[in-house]
Amino acid sequence: MAKSIVWEDEARVARDEIYPGVFRRLLWESESGRKALILDIEPGGKFTELDIHEPGDEDLYVVEGIFNDGERDYPAGSFIHNPRGSSHVPQSQKGCKLFVFFPEG
Repeated sequence: MAKSIVWEDEARVARDEIYPGVFRRLLWESESGRKALILDIEPGGKFTELDIHEPGDEDLYVVEGIFNDGERDYPAGSFIHNPRGSSHVPQSQKGCKLFVFFPEG
């Protein structure tokens, strides 16, 4: 049996504000909890708590702007792998757009 391809236009996905100035657009989620999303951080936007990676890894790609994890800046075009158990405080002084994938939920 052929599998169905899932396609989504990010512009049509509702944005949920998860922290002041930080918006999430869930593009896809599997039954097992794997998911792909767009995270928009407006200039000065920041998580208000530590983002701890459980139960698994987080992979992100900086699509636009400059992302900061609380320690260093990552310009557009950067790929970051955050292993399970690692943590950071996502933020951006100038604003950014991230593609984020959680391979284990």
